[in-house]
Amino acid sequence: MADSKQPAPIVRQQSPLNVEYPFSRLSDWLIPNDQFYIRNHFPTPRLTVPDWRLTVTGAVDKPLSLDLDALKAMPKTELAAVMECAGNGRVFYEPAREGLQWQDGAVGNALWSGVLLRDVLAEAGIRTNAVEVVLVGADRGVVDAGKKTASPGEIAFARSLPLDKALSDSALLAYAMNDEPLMPEHGFPLRAAVGGWYGMAWIKWLVEIRVVAQPFTGYWQTRDYIQWDRTLGEPMVAPLTTMNVKSQIAQPVNGAIVEAGRPFRIHGAAWSGEAGLGTVEIATGDDAPWQPATLVGPAAPHGWRLWEFIWTPPAPGRYRLKSRATDALGNRQPETPQPDRESYAANWVIPVTVDATAGPEEPADNFVI
Repeated sequence: MADSKQPAPIVRQQSPLNVEYPFSRLSDWLIPNDQFYIRNHFPTPRLTVPDWRLTVTGAVDKPLSLDLDALKAMPKTELAAVMECAGNGRVFYEPAREGLQWQDGAVGNALWSGVLLRDVLAEAGIRTNAVEVVLVGADRGVVDAGKKTASPGEIAFARSLPLDKALSDSALLAYAMNDEPLMPEHGFPLRAAVGGWYGMAWIKWLVEIRVVAQPFTGYWQTRDYIQWDRTLGEPMVAPLTTMNVKSQIAQPVNGAIVEAGRPFRIHGAAWSGEAGLGTVEIATGDDAPWQPATLVGPAAPHGWRLWEFIWTPPAPGRYRLKSRATDALGNRQPETPQPDRESYAANWVIPVTVDATAGPEEPADNFVI
């Protein structure tokens, strides 16, 4: 149940359940479990600990079948990481793109606890011909029935990781979220947590790890959650992987009223993929210079950073506020939509328009759904 002191999450779809966090209410580094966004493609599997097993198969020396107690007996690791749905911000595409019309709340930061994927793979023994690790969830169904993009019958939600990512410090098999057991909607009893990658790689209700000797070309790898790569000239399908650098304004919301001559706190969150976040900047008008925001709160290699900027509107009028992030390698958040991303990876700057008035306004509940 959601905390009664917090706004209810925004339901984007009832069946299967898809729920968005009200990003304008951002206040803490970690998003509470009952406020965290939910992305489902199929109905939530109802798994029980006594019956659940995780199998490790494929190009391994010793196939495994592990219960939850066996995983919890292995060394525990914690990973503070932001997870963003690849479709976050889709509503801002013009013209509209197909898919759930997420605003800015299909993203959240949490503390994930569990076992490093590489420790499980080490117990199984990876063969020298292995190239990828496929993660398979218990959720299954038919996709786009009757359409050209239909799945070949019922399929599981499955994605692969390249071997180097699977063996990294940021690929976790998580059984806890913010120091609590996973909720069913968040993948109980076990899910993947893949720092720096979009949420489609964070397989929920994990039941199989399959080590493969050739690149995985399953439905969710090559038909959905894709973009176009033009490095060889003609566009080629490429699976989405790492998150693009991004900053979002939580407050004020679009259409808010502020008081001219009075300091106002602009704040939000920013994140990146593998490179880590560098800086966040704010502009208080289309022709205004970019100025550095202050990064506040905890920092972690794969977590988001909260930021703030104290702004005093100089005079009554309308202002377009913008934030942009730059990662540690110098990749900067673009100001316009980028090509070849289908309906995904909407990381361009989204301005927030506010009106500054000459006198104090009645307090307003600045919240957008």
